[in-house]
Amino acid sequence: MPEDITALIRDKYNGDKNVVGTPAYEEDLRRLAGGEPLSYVIGWIPFLGLKIFLDNPAKTPSSSATSTHPLIPRPETEWWTEKLIEHLAYKFKDRPFTFLDLCAGSGAIGLAIASRLPNAHVTLSEIDPNLSELIKKNVLENSLDTSRITIVTGDLFENLKANRFDIIATNPPYIPDIREHELLTSVTSFEPHQALFSGEDGLDLIRNIIQEAHNHVDAGGEIWIECDICNIGEAERIAWETYPGIVETAIRIDQYGRPRILTLNF
Repeated sequence: MPEDITALIRDKYNGDKNVVGTPAYEEDLRRLAGGEPLSYVIGWIPFLGLKIFLDNPAKTPSSSATSTHPLIPRPETEWWTEKLIEHLAYKFKDRPFTFLDLCAGSGAIGLAIASRLPNAHVTLSEIDPNLSELIKKNVLENSLDTSRITIVTGDLFENLKANRFDIIATNPPYIPDIREHELLTSVTSFEPHQALFSGEDGLDLIRNIIQEAHNHVDAGGEIWIECDICNIGEAERIAWETYPGIVETAIRIDQYGRPRILTLNF
């Protein structure tokens, strides 16, 4: 598509049209023609003023795209992360607080918090060690304060031990397995399945997160969970059943008016 070519030259080659016809450019066109997402071909995506790289420094030449790239951050995630930043700025003002980005992927959510809120101490937890290396790259490339950022590799809370946080935010896999056929080929063929799908109803990971939350969130703390618009009500019910009379929940809509974020207040 013409707009993809324009974006490619602008964002990957700094607007240098002399790149047209070079081997690198022709390879980019081949990748686009094969259905690979433009963001992967460019190698980065803007996210709340940050340059979030998607080209994993830990990948090998024989690695497949699905094992080396993170999930591409969506506009919905950027939108609610900005709302979360506004909320945290009001809630904590200048007071220090601890923040966990769970299922961090590229690190976009947690690094946006670290960038915008200098009183935040941010931990990013990601199951894929290759993506943990990518998060490190995004920290360095955006000149973020490394003294306030910790990167942990592990399955959900596995290597967080007794760590507790004021705020936990997560964009976990939440699409039901049976809906894979509904997605675009550019998603299913190139983005990591591990970051997209989560069991028959899409709630396998969210169940685990909710059930473990009390061990890792401080009193008065909050959890923000991005959910599928079709199962967010069930996710809220799971929270009620897990913490009867203890947790307050709310469902927040995204910029398109769809139920997208489940918040739990302890």
